[in-house]
Amino acid sequence: MKTQILNHQQVQKILRRMAYQIYEKNFDKKDLVFAAIKGQGIEVAKLVQQELKDISKIKISLLEIEISKDKPTFNSAQVNFNQLSVQGKTIIIFDDVLNTGRTLVYGMYLFLHLDPLAIQIAVLVDRNHKTFPVAADYIGLSLQTTLQEHVSVLMKLNRISVYLL
Repeated sequence: MKTQILNHQQVQKILRRMAYQIYEKNFDKKDLVFAAIKGQGIEVAKLVQQELKDISKIKISLLEIEISKDKPTFNSAQVNFNQLSVQGKTIIIFDDVLNTGRTLVYGMYLFLHLDPLAIQIAVLVDRNHKTFPVAADYIGLSLQTTLQEHVSVLMKLNRISVYLL
């Protein structure tokens, strides 16, 4: 059974709140690097980027992390970027749903050796089933679910909704 837990208007309010939280924590930065997991993570990052542009003058670079969500490995995670573009900067890694933390661990691995100032995590939904030590800095919605349930973020015609399956 598919149950809608967030409609487009609710998601928009959450993304705007996340943009304010990111600004509050990083108000002294001239630029930030948004690195987003390919798929829905990149869509969430783009929407937060637009909200942040409306409230601040922080320059944002957007990178796309390509990684297998089903079976991520160190070798499967890739991102195309200039290494100097992230050195000494705050990197915010975006994904749509934080479940076990595995995908985000492999995503962070790409940047650890590049001497970033900080790595922060932003997710639209945190399911709280972590098996890896990953905690999100910015959470749209914290949701208690069973292991059998699935959270789906759907984007259709620039409208984003969240469902529990």
